[in-house]
Amino acid sequence: MSTPLHLRNGRVIDPSRDFDQVTDLWLADGKIAGTGARPAGISGDVQTLDCTGLIVSPGIIDMHVHLREPGREEDETIATGTEAAVEGGVTSVACMPNTEPGLDTRMAVEFVVHQAQRAGFCNVFPIGAVTKERAGKELAELGGLAEGGAVAFTDDGAPVYSAEIMRRALEYCKMFDKAVLVHAEILELTQGGVMNEGLVSTQLGLRGMPGVAEDIMIYRDIVLAELTGGKVHILHVSTAGGVDLIRQGRKRAEVLKAAGKPSFWISGEACPHHFILTDETLRSFDSNYKMSPPLRTEVDRQAILDGLKDDTLTVLATDHAPHAPEKKERELDQAPNGILGLETFLPLCVTHLIEPGHLTWPRMLAKMTCNPAAVLGIDRGTLQTGKPADVTVIDPKAKWTIDKTESKSKSRNTPFHGTAVTGRAVATIVGGAIKMSRLG
Repeated sequence: MSTPLHLRNGRVIDPSRDFDQVTDLWLADGKIAGTGARPAGISGDVQTLDCTGLIVSPGIIDMHVHLREPGREEDETIATGTEAAVEGGVTSVACMPNTEPGLDTRMAVEFVVHQAQRAGFCNVFPIGAVTKERAGKELAELGGLAEGGAVAFTDDGAPVYSAEIMRRALEYCKMFDKAVLVHAEILELTQGGVMNEGLVSTQLGLRGMPGVAEDIMIYRDIVLAELTGGKVHILHVSTAGGVDLIRQGRKRAEVLKAAGKPSFWISGEACPHHFILTDETLRSFDSNYKMSPPLRTEVDRQAILDGLKDDTLTVLATDHAPHAPEKKERELDQAPNGILGLETFLPLCVTHLIEPGHLTWPRMLAKMTCNPAAVLGIDRGTLQTGKPADVTVIDPKAKWTIDKTESKSKSRNTPFHGTAVTGRAVATIVGGAIKMSRLG
């Protein structure tokens, strides 16, 4: 049995219960034992961490992570990805099913759970594929996947293209109280695209991917969510139009609920790269700025910030997408999409959301803890007594520079190398055990 932990004199922020005060937090037997005075159940020796001047938060949850295993271990493994997670203060990740083979069977999902347990860094919650082989033609065995540990379903990396299959997926997932996570893209409009379609793509002579390719699919799936009463979460929102559609959809759901009529769930997430960078960065022809959905315009970037501020977008996530250097260093049109995110997640959000005053600490942390937990239906993201002792300790004033050579990931594909940032996780505690510490 591990020694109880005493996190002393930190600013304890627990958005799940609107708690924000300087106090002590106690952990014992893998659970939250209480806040404030020493709980009666804790006797004998304790390990004390001095958290004076630091923020003590529920463990950060990144609900959009690509761990690549099985099949692409040259990019990342479950062990290296989860080590990168705890280095960045992330205690739980939800991993996407676009592995090789994909996570479309109970056995595949159970493999991920087992590998994560062997690695021993952070919690891993697998997300199952909606369709067999993510081919969009036949539903996967959703019930078996759920029994094996899948917490939600998506064909991320590709859309669920058939409206009929998406409808049936929502109906089935409603039976299990699971969300369908949507990669919104009309493929006919984006085929061969390298970046956002607009002025910059025209000037560079590169084939573009129009924002409406995302908007059309978001609209379709909001309508299908209302039809079925299902639970839809839009991944990596990148367009102003998408933000507005989600805003309208959430208002519609609230109106129905207030009227006592059958309602539905619609939520959306923002990734740091989409509220920090624009398509102007592609003038460098650097493939570290190539991703899907692509970086878009300043209008889109501002719309995503607005969506975060008014809680249209309730979740922050990374879309951590590692690629081995030999893949990412190809010509721009040949290089794969995606960037690393786990270790830069917290500092980028602090630097670009907290420091400019877009969000307060409690509101930002809600989007990284209790809100993703609600989408996934997992018992995490809270410091409530008796819940799992997953905690992130943050130095909100730490000044440092992102260095890709120090990453725990197997890959190095980040556009933020050399970027000066504020804020850093200084301790990551998973199940009451310290998995990373920068504290003296």
